[in-house]
Amino acid sequence: MIDRIRARTARIGVIGLGYVGLPLAVEFARAGFDVTGFDVDESKVEQINAGHSYIPDVAPADLAAAVSAGKLRATADMGQLGAMDAIDICVPTPLRKTRDPDLSYIVKAVEAVAATLRPGQLVILESTTYPGTTDEVVQPMLEAGGLKADADFLLAFSPERVDPGNAEFTTRSIPKVVGGIGRASTEAASLLYGSVVSTVVPVSSTRVAEMVKLLENTFRAVNIGLVNEIALMCHKMNINVWEVIEAAKTKPFGFMPFYPGPGLGGHCIPIDPFYLSWKAKQSGFEARFIELAGQVNGAMPEYVVQRIGDALNSVRKPVNGSRVHLFGIAYKRDVNDMRESPALDIMELLIRRGARVTFTDPHVATLSHAGHTGQSLDFGEAVDASFDCAVVATDHSAFDYRRIAGLPLVVDTRNALQGFTGASIFRL
Repeated sequence: MIDRIRARTARIGVIGLGYVGLPLAVEFARAGFDVTGFDVDESKVEQINAGHSYIPDVAPADLAAAVSAGKLRATADMGQLGAMDAIDICVPTPLRKTRDPDLSYIVKAVEAVAATLRPGQLVILESTTYPGTTDEVVQPMLEAGGLKADADFLLAFSPERVDPGNAEFTTRSIPKVVGGIGRASTEAASLLYGSVVSTVVPVSSTRVAEMVKLLENTFRAVNIGLVNEIALMCHKMNINVWEVIEAAKTKPFGFMPFYPGPGLGGHCIPIDPFYLSWKAKQSGFEARFIELAGQVNGAMPEYVVQRIGDALNSVRKPVNGSRVHLFGIAYKRDVNDMRESPALDIMELLIRRGARVTFTDPHVATLSHAGHTGQSLDFGEAVDASFDCAVVATDHSAFDYRRIAGLPLVVDTRNALQGFTGASIFRL
């Protein structure tokens, strides 16, 4: 395996061609490896084989070049996994409604790998999960056929650290944490990633690597929960929380700025802390800090709807029957990812209260959610329409905020209208 990686003759398989898997597959192909992407979604397979990128972070030219050079192809046939030398699993790990980890995607992927597992293969799990998943779940499934990890085949965990829409920190430039079942697994996985990323950080075990990812995202979730609570407090005390944060971050040590918002979105930060707290409970430990932050962050969409109600009330209008327009529906700026987007929760809560809701998002053309099916309105059409209240839910850079600030009534959840004043602008 070491010789094949160094010679770039190792055949790489990537299971799951989403925000994590596709950029990784393209990087392996750019480094000279022969890469096969695996996905159950036939439409993704077709788009990749046609050289069309559906992930904003993957430049169409880069994907097309990898495909035309014969270095990257995609398939839905999991039977081809046996031909791969190294297999990277990048599938989703959502939460169940009961807030328990849902490992069904990992289990299905590992079942497919186990069906064709052969001596010498390297298997790496990237999906975010709780400490112990690799050695408690994945390893026994792969060893059921008689082969042993770190002896007959290699097994490691390396957490994905993708930040969709971040042009500065990409798959290639973000350091890669790697923890193997044993020394050989760590060495092989580290060498493989070292072929495509700038820095590799080996750790002593898969559990340490799994915990690293959860610490990173729990750190963010807890601090966002803190600043969201500060925002609620400042509102009660008639203090501008945004001005407070701007002044506080001038301290050159001991402070890191976090910003309030309408809630947490994306696949990681709203979910990963619950993976950690669930696992902690299995060990008899109650993660009270994490649970509290989750409660604060989870309540933010309700608070935004309350602020919308306050704004409408200021002009003697009820939420019921009012026309409310959301600027931005994706979970963060300049991406098309709507997973766990707080804007969807805000939309659902408004619809329940009888509001007529529309939206504009340059990255999301159509939407079907909470009984609402509609298309994104053109920005010019939206600002010229006579809505009762506009809401900045996602601060896309494509929006003309001067024009939004000039609307009769605006609720700004992202401080996108900083510098604009007026009784018509309601902030968190």
